[in-house]
Amino acid sequence: MSGRPQLRGLVHKQLMKDIGLAFVVGGAAMLAWNATIKWPTERRYNEFNKQLAEVKKRAAATWNHPLLAPSALDRCVARVVVVAAAVLVVTAAVVAGVVSSLSSSDDDNHHDGPPTNRSDYLGRALYLQSKFPLIDGHNDLPYQLRIQFGNNVSLADLAGGLNTTQTDIPKLRAGKVGAQFWACYVDCSTSQFTDAVRTSLDQLDTIKRIVGKYPHVFAMAYTANDIRTAFAQGKIASLIGVEGGHAIDSSLATLRMFYDLGTRYMTLTHTCNTPWADSCAQTPVLNGLSDFGREVVLEMNRLGMLVDLSHVSPDTMRAALDTSVAPVIFSHSSAYALCNNARNVPDDVIERMPANGGLIMVNFYSGFINSTGTATLEQVADHIVYIAGKSSWDNVGLGGDYDGVATLPVGLEDVSKYPYLTAELLRRGVSDENVNKLNGGNLLRVFEAAEKVAQQLQQTTIPSEAAIGKYLNYSCRPDF
Repeated sequence: MSGRPQLRGLVHKQLMKDIGLAFVVGGAAMLAWNATIKWPTERRYNEFNKQLAEVKKRAAATWNHPLLAPSALDRCVARVVVVAAAVLVVTAAVVAGVVSSLSSSDDDNHHDGPPTNRSDYLGRALYLQSKFPLIDGHNDLPYQLRIQFGNNVSLADLAGGLNTTQTDIPKLRAGKVGAQFWACYVDCSTSQFTDAVRTSLDQLDTIKRIVGKYPHVFAMAYTANDIRTAFAQGKIASLIGVEGGHAIDSSLATLRMFYDLGTRYMTLTHTCNTPWADSCAQTPVLNGLSDFGREVVLEMNRLGMLVDLSHVSPDTMRAALDTSVAPVIFSHSSAYALCNNARNVPDDVIERMPANGGLIMVNFYSGFINSTGTATLEQVADHIVYIAGKSSWDNVGLGGDYDGVATLPVGLEDVSKYPYLTAELLRRGVSDENVNKLNGGNLLRVFEAAEKVAQQLQQTTIPSEAAIGKYLNYSCRPDF
């Protein structure tokens, strides 16, 4: 699907409109000039010229003075009058056309009004995304910079565009992405119990250096209001999500330091169990959360850090929902009923989302969308509509997982394609209001709810002093 032919048609239509307006305004200006200035002036000039000619004739006959004979000067004056009139008319027409063009350009940039044709789904999608921020829950571009550029941000030309990533600045702008949670991720299979904290800090630093390199494009965001402010300034709000509880090394003090450094969600596990939570990718050990795992969730509530349940086992999902006093999120997960992959969310958990107030941000990875073959944009829309039907349109969002997966649906190959997904939902009859909720409104609501819970808890609760104790077979860890 491509919007280029439609865009050319819109440009041609607007150009013809401007040309027509220029002719109308120019004709009106010429008529007004003729009626009020040119024709009366010419009449008076002709009358004066006749009188002057008669005077000159009599004077020449009387005094035979050569200077009083008719000359080419009078004809020159007439020509000047006519040329001046023509210049004024052309100038008026050109100015009218320029003003109309500038007005049209301003409309294109700011989309002051939606398309009048309700069947112009892509036009409506672009309009809605220009008015309300699309907030994506998960993007692994920082990890791509780690493996492709060794975290040398200066070597990655995000502004010029990269053909080795699914994300760069031109693609983000084309996709009208308003805010992005950047994943602070390191592989748990190699870093858990070793250097997970340090390497996670490396990735957090990389995220901040990306934003710092392009301050005209990105702005760090730490609150829901920061997202709105950045969007109003035409910037992409940039937030940090730590992907995997192994990053805190089972330390609530480390969790608090990550929050202070800007982390606003943490995924409780990645593909490894942590000592306090089960992952969906390994054999369960705890059947959910340990007592310390519940302390992690509650401390995240107290901080205002969103609890992310992507990657965890179904029992961990249920235990976290039983424990959390703030809305939770799934930053990049889809519906298990439509694609029976363990990474997806089962129906009983989806149905609990309205009571919790949280949301499931749909993942675009082909393997989580269609378990039998190539996935499509339309099937991603199926997951969105299914989750909304099992919960509500208040409980669904977008978490594309770009640059964290190898294969993506046809029609959603990179971050530039978001408007086409929005257009597909509009084509299905999803209301503008629900599209806005999906694209970012729900995340803003959840974020603000978590902030409010944190403010209340911080007035009544001190930072948790719980400790997990010594790790078995890891004697270098202190035994508190």
